[in-house]
Amino acid sequence: MLPPPGPTPIRMETPDVPLLTAREEDGVKVFHLRAEPVKTEFVPGRPVDAWGFNGSMPGPTIEVTQGDRVRIIVENRLPELFAMHWHGLEVPPDVDGVPGLASEALQPGEQRAYEFTMHQVGTFFYHSHFPMQELMGLIGLLISHPVTAHEPRVHRDVGMIFQGWAILPNNTVPNTLAMEFNWLTINGKAGPATTPIVARLGERIRLRLVNLSMDHHPIHLHGHTFHVTGTEGGRIPRAAWMPGNTVIVGVAQAREIEFDAVYPGDWMVHCHLPHHMMNQMVSMVGPLSVSRPGMPTGIGMDEGMGILTQGHALADHLGPSMGRTLGAGNIEQAVTNAPLDHGTHVDHSSHMMTPDAAVPSQPPPVDHSMHIGASAPEAWAVKGYPQDMWMVADELYASKPECDGLRPGWTGSMMGMMTLIRVLPPADYDRIMARKAAQAGGSR
Repeated sequence: MLPPPGPTPIRMETPDVPLLTAREEDGVKVFHLRAEPVKTEFVPGRPVDAWGFNGSMPGPTIEVTQGDRVRIIVENRLPELFAMHWHGLEVPPDVDGVPGLASEALQPGEQRAYEFTMHQVGTFFYHSHFPMQELMGLIGLLISHPVTAHEPRVHRDVGMIFQGWAILPNNTVPNTLAMEFNWLTINGKAGPATTPIVARLGERIRLRLVNLSMDHHPIHLHGHTFHVTGTEGGRIPRAAWMPGNTVIVGVAQAREIEFDAVYPGDWMVHCHLPHHMMNQMVSMVGPLSVSRPGMPTGIGMDEGMGILTQGHALADHLGPSMGRTLGAGNIEQAVTNAPLDHGTHVDHSSHMMTPDAAVPSQPPPVDHSMHIGASAPEAWAVKGYPQDMWMVADELYASKPECDGLRPGWTGSMMGMMTLIRVLPPADYDRIMARKAAQAGGSR
């Protein structure tokens, strides 16, 4: 049994996001925030041109204590208007940050000081009050601790921000007009690039979950049962705590969950919406992802000659082709990931569907070395195949101390809105903490 922590609240951990330091001026805690463009990567090799604060997306975590007098100086380094809102805080109207209502928006290059007394306790956050800017990444945690720690006291206090993004392949700028999202992140990273939370066996852990995206997220914890102990409105009375292993965090909501890490192992924390457990999805898959006026070379004789079968003869899609082939499928064609029906065959050499006339009289040869057992079906005969994917890239994260000792192949299970909580015996925990300390010392 670990000894309980002290009576004062412990400092926050926000994996992959820095903490914002303050300076004292005549009894006031003063913070500086710059809203600015930020270049980041969701996973190695996936660059994103986002917007954030102080070079970070999400912005750095602000920690204060109930009763503090706080002054936050905000500078607009964006090329357009900006307004800062303190989500969930009970502050005067002129500090609330709604542009045009009780205050003016910040022009590019302008700055303003927001000053108030923090009388609340809980998980809050700051964000732009322009909705499209929210989808560019302009959010950060604002945590108000009680003077005396809540009971039961926690050994570890961790913040997580959930965001969704629509970014087309070969693009780096989020599409804030989109209604479908193909990148899902925790603290600005997608699995397996999310940094695991490392805990010593027996510790009590609090997770502060904040959602600023276009979807609600059912956040699921493996291996442990937690209690929901707080919302964006503050601490929930203990008699109303609710046990569970999955909690829905709605858009613009915060949820605090607490649990005792008594089961050793590497446990996933993730959104349980199936499409939120993947990266870089697109609605249509296959070699061809764009169309263009005129027929590409090699479709077939009728198409190549522009012979009219529907529409009018001068339509763009009937433009003559240089090819004069019989349409044997020797060009890239649009394909779908919809389940296949009878009369359709998948050519696995090119991942294209061809009409039943091209189906061979015998099934294609199968590499039986890939079969797990005699009962495994022939893949070509299964409607809907293929579905899931398995990609292992452990070597990209070998330098992270928090990943030390994970089972080989662990990255294959980690995509999208996923991270890990590692509940470790003392010897393993101490080894990783020593690596982290050495790495931090070397980076100074």
